[in-house]
Amino acid sequence: MTQAIAAPPRSESATLTKLISKEGGFEYDLKAINICENTFAPLEVAYDYDKIKDTVTRATIEAGPNSIWRYRPFLPVATDNVIDVGTGMTPLVKSTRLARRLGLKSLYIKNDAVNMPTLSFKDRVVSVALTRARELGFSTVSCASTGNLANSTAAIAAHAGLECCVFIPADLEAGKVLGTLIYNPTVMAVKGNYDQVNRLCSEVANTYGWGFVNINLRPYYSEGSKTLGYEVAEQLGWQLPDHIVAPLASGSLYTKIRKGFEEFVKVGLVEDKAVRYSGAQAEGCSPIAQAFKEGRDFVAPVKPNTIAKSIAIGNPADGLYALEQAKQTNGNIESVTDQEIIDGMKLLAETEGIFTETAGGTTIAVLKKLAEAGKINPDETTVAYITGNGLKTQEAVQGYIGEPLTIDAKLDSFEQAWKRAQTLDRLDWQQTF
Repeated sequence: MTQAIAAPPRSESATLTKLISKEGGFEYDLKAINICENTFAPLEVAYDYDKIKDTVTRATIEAGPNSIWRYRPFLPVATDNVIDVGTGMTPLVKSTRLARRLGLKSLYIKNDAVNMPTLSFKDRVVSVALTRARELGFSTVSCASTGNLANSTAAIAAHAGLECCVFIPADLEAGKVLGTLIYNPTVMAVKGNYDQVNRLCSEVANTYGWGFVNINLRPYYSEGSKTLGYEVAEQLGWQLPDHIVAPLASGSLYTKIRKGFEEFVKVGLVEDKAVRYSGAQAEGCSPIAQAFKEGRDFVAPVKPNTIAKSIAIGNPADGLYALEQAKQTNGNIESVTDQEIIDGMKLLAETEGIFTETAGGTTIAVLKKLAEAGKINPDETTVAYITGNGLKTQEAVQGYIGEPLTIDAKLDSFEQAWKRAQTLDRLDWQQTF
């Protein structure tokens, strides 16, 4: 069993009040628990919004740190001693070339491929989860991960001085495995897919009493994704977009973006408006997209088989809530092939200079698919969420991009190669258009 550490004192400015079941409204104390004992539904953090409304303004947020912790009153932590490693406030890029390619007039890219410290949106949720873990007295933290979460948990645990053991599927991309090992945690590579890893981790959490960020700490962990909503609203000049497109794995990120927007409306920071929510999945692991296309009110588990490993969750914990959200908001949930994912990665890179991983390639491919099908109004302010960096999944595009032109150190050799390159570029352009 792990040795607990002393929890810091609760701050007078803390706003979290309790945990509430998403089904039935059953209430629980603010402990390390994630499932309602009565309905088996996920638990959600509740807040004192009157207190937030009385103390938080646009000015107080803008005066805060240049990280997710500028939104601290909306996050589930009880002390002022937060783990701040500069996570968040990533660029919201106004697209020109990609927007023109897709026939959209107001397209933005929320670029968490450059998030700190490990180049994915998972740094947001882990910063929150480990701050809460420390408050609850955990000294050993862990996670079940498809790669990015392991990177982030290992890095931020190292910064915070917490013992760390992470669990990953044994077939992960090499870049993500290396990107975890460098922080010197204990890494367990499990022979099986993510859903099997997750089941094992539930047993370990119950047996050893560790703080698993996406299991017993999940209600707190998932709240970190709300910051992707807060930042976009602030970066758009304190207003909401018309349409968002985000990747779907467990469904948590997708639903928490909405919660973030709605909380800002609730406390008067932005005006309310109808936002459409569209989700992106890989065909090889698309349980939510399949349910949406078939008009079902349930999500059937599938066995993952896709290059988009970071979103390859066959039994998504929040899949039903993501499905309902798309239907309620006149959004869409689409899936794309592995080849379309690769093409999406290349398209974003060559038009906007952003190298995303396969999850981002999925989002861009679905964005393209929706735009071409007329399911995105060209006049809508649309935000596409890029959640991870392409340096982590280089294997996905190997063999699908160009090669260097090897030349002699002579001017005529360069000129011959340059002429050939220009010819190839023109042919490529003609094929594209």
